[in-house]
Amino acid sequence: MVTTPQIIELFGRYVIGNYTRYPVCLVRGEGSQVWDAEGNRYLDFFPGWGCDLLGHCPPRVVEAVRDQVTRLIHVPNTWYTEAQGLLAQALSERSGFHGQCFFCNSGTEAIEAAIKLARLCGKPGRYKIISMINSFHGRTMGAVTATGQPKYHQGIEPLLPGFNYAPFGDLDAVSRLIDEETCAILVEPIQGEGGINLPPDGYLEGLRTLADEHKLLLIFDEVQAGMGRTGRWFAHQHWNAKPDVMTLSKALAGGIACGAMLARREIADKLRPGTHAATFGGNRIACRASLATIETIEADGLLARAEQIASRFRERLGGLRARCPLIQDLRIRGAMIGIELSVDGVPIVNQCLKRRLLINCTHGTVIRLLPALTLSDRELDEGCGILEEVLLSHKT
Repeated sequence: MVTTPQIIELFGRYVIGNYTRYPVCLVRGEGSQVWDAEGNRYLDFFPGWGCDLLGHCPPRVVEAVRDQVTRLIHVPNTWYTEAQGLLAQALSERSGFHGQCFFCNSGTEAIEAAIKLARLCGKPGRYKIISMINSFHGRTMGAVTATGQPKYHQGIEPLLPGFNYAPFGDLDAVSRLIDEETCAILVEPIQGEGGINLPPDGYLEGLRTLADEHKLLLIFDEVQAGMGRTGRWFAHQHWNAKPDVMTLSKALAGGIACGAMLARREIADKLRPGTHAATFGGNRIACRASLATIETIEADGLLARAEQIASRFRERLGGLRARCPLIQDLRIRGAMIGIELSVDGVPIVNQCLKRRLLINCTHGTVIRLLPALTLSDRELDEGCGILEEVLLSHKT
């Protein structure tokens, strides 16, 4: 059997080092548990960076993919296929604004499609897009320009022109940035990479009003918060605001690469043949996996389970906060959990890894948890116990 040190050596020789990697090689997963090459078990509270919403290797997704690869792996979008049409219907019906779909492979591609659509709708002369400080929209040039964090812009300038940034939650700041060249407002209903930041009351509704008043597109980036993670199909459904355009990925296909952009019918037709495309977008494997994901969420009552997970985390972490001065704030919506600390979160992540709990730190001091909706109460309590032990024993 190949060992972890051998695999690490292989990566050192042949794989570009653009990721910070932990010295662990994962080889198998089931639900919220994974195992490394040496057979050690880990509890995963951050499965697939939010992609594995159903846990690792969810049975319906596995079966759908297995069946599809024996039938037809890939043909281009010049041909009709049933799975893509059914998935578009399923997403449109659950979106609440009955949009039409463009399919791609990732969240950043979905954002690129939304940027292009916004500018097509805004022509002539309207090309500017307002996004938010501490947002995260992807790594490709349009999406990274939309990302309101200068650290992601360093060394790759000049960026795409026409982007301005407002503080998340500040309607007046957005209003001040709007001019005759503005075509869209882009926002995550809940900021994920920015630290699990929830919008203040009336914020999304206020953005909707501004967009309507100035004839702008309102684009919701639901890549991290969408597909049931917050207890609703899409995070914006917790508030009374509907988008013109919505982007999806991560959990959409249960761990298989898939992205989508939904747009209101009256603007979707701006993407005519030749204006945009994705070679693998809407492929049969990804669409079958996405349909199986939707089926699992509904059949297993996972929207309600997201609320149960939130309640249990509030109970466990709320009790811990009362005893742990390191915890400054808790931000929880469904299975999106942010624990803001008074200290650097990276050592906490590393100590949890030693105890075989996988978590994430974002924005320096925020522990980010994106557990699977299939997480059991026993697993939740086990992970919280490890986190409690690490936080209470941490020396500042």
